Amino acid sequence: MSDIDVEAVDSVEATVDAPEYVLYGGKGGVGKTTMAAATALASARGGTATLAVSTDPAHSLSDALGTDVPAEPGRVREDVPLYGAEIDPEATDAGPFAGEGMAGGGPMGGLGELFGGENPLDPGSMPGADEAAAFQLLLRYMDDERFDRVVVDTAPTGHTLRLLELPDVMDSMMGKLIAFRERLSGMAGSLGGLFGGGGPDEEEMEEGIDDLRTLSERVERLRAVLTDPAKTDFRVVLVPEAMSVSESERLVDRLGGFGIPVGTVVVNRVMQPLADVADVDPDWFVAPDLDDCEFCQRRWEVQRGALSQAQDLFRGHDVKRVPLFAEEVHGETALRVVAACLD
Repeated sequence: MSDIDVEAVDSVEATVDAPEYVLYGGKGGVGKTTMAAATALASARGGTATLAVSTDPAHSLSDALGTDVPAEPGRVREDVPLYGAEIDPEATDAGPFAGEGMAGGGPMGGLGELFGGENPLDPGSMPGADEAAAFQLLLRYMDDERFDRVVVDTAPTGHTLRLLELPDVMDSMMGKLIAFRERLSGMAGSLGGLFGGGGPDEEEMEEGIDDLRTLSERVERLRAVLTDPAKTDFRVVLVPEAMSVSESERLVDRLGGFGIPVGTVVVNRVMQPLADVADVDPDWFVAPDLDDCEFCQRRWEVQRGALSQAQDLFRGHDVKRVPLFAEEVHGETALRVVAACLD
């Protein structure tokens, strides 16, 4: 942002009053990555070892931070304790049914062999399989002692919510498998002849059930973290348009149905002076001309209606406004200003 007077922003030091885990969610294109990057940077500048994670397949965290962000957590700044990771579930071996404790080494360990390669419970066809891969890695990072706070740029809304349904899917699958195991045990003699001695046995079935139980416990533990307001703040990002406000209302309601606390609602790209939303010297900020520009005036009227709607709908939440910038928001200077708006 070449028009920014860097000296005017040098004194901006936003604080991050948030629990251990901050997740930014919402529809694609509303600015989740910018908010996550700004929060993570401000957190690290405050001395908190912070990991910024992107689980969105369309990664742009590197662009926002102005530095390369690795696929595995790595330090991205030497002057402050800021780490980053852009998770690509398709490029990792830690898929939803892989990793330690998964028997057999295949997609579902013992279950893969049990069904002779024609597994009707193939994880690739399960809802949320890719998301489970990403969040299984996220769970691992949450246990990493290097980080005191984890800030997550989540995948678009639908993908995130599909993940949250996985424990219920797992419970249903395990119930069916356990029932099948009991029937199998009672028919052991007959099945031995049917499969010619080379078919599924109780040990293979038990391994498969253990695989599912392990995965279910991992995802359930993640859900327990997400539903604890002392540990997690799920922040919904929207833009000041009626449709975006309505979509965000549905998201907040659905998250509430899962017990996910939404502490903050961020309205991004608001056409109002920076001084109205942050304690920052606005002299360098190119604001929309609401006095003489008819287009700006009409857009502001639309936004004012959406902002009023958002204030009514999200009572009880901390509603933050981030102004519309004339240029793309990336790099430390702009992110510090965004962080000040979120403070």
